[in-house]
Amino acid sequence: MSRVGKKIINVPDKVTLTINGNLIKAKGTRGELEFNVPEPITFALEGKTLTFARPNDIKHVRALHGLSRALTNNMIDGVDKGFTKNLQIEGVGFKAEMKGKNLLLSLGFSHPIVVIPPVGIEITAPTANSIAVSGIDKQLVGEVAAKIRALKKPEPYKGKGVRYAGEYVRRKAGKTTGK
Repeated sequence: MSRVGKKIINVPDKVTLTINGNLIKAKGTRGELEFNVPEPITFALEGKTLTFARPNDIKHVRALHGLSRALTNNMIDGVDKGFTKNLQIEGVGFKAEMKGKNLLLSLGFSHPIVVIPPVGIEITAPTANSIAVSGIDKQLVGEVAAKIRALKKPEPYKGKGVRYAGEYVRRKAGKTTGK
């Protein structure tokens, strides 16, 4: 059986779950999210615990079992605590600043780059060299952070660019003379 799929989800006291057919709605202190559980997967809410089950061991159904449990758990964690991805900017003259709710990036191009956050995502720049992307939807937070990182990926020679906090960038040796 799926190791992820068979784990139970303990629903925090601050989160209320509403079940309507295969639709699970989670409402917490930070907001509200919903997830439509795929057809062969069944689930049961008993008190404050949520469990998932599958009818057979077909490969496709096994994959949906763990996926459904993981997405529902992320949804419950998101409305309770939220998710944050931190980015760092390395390089001379590279910086980030806020213009209202939009992020203004200077990344060595001839023009500044404006990043407009989608609905449900909050972007902050605590310092000129760091960016924090936060929200309740884990997938959307990761996607926005990846798009910001893709604007100027860290290069291997000097390490300049946008990287995740704590990300290791493998460095290459520069050119050498043939003497």
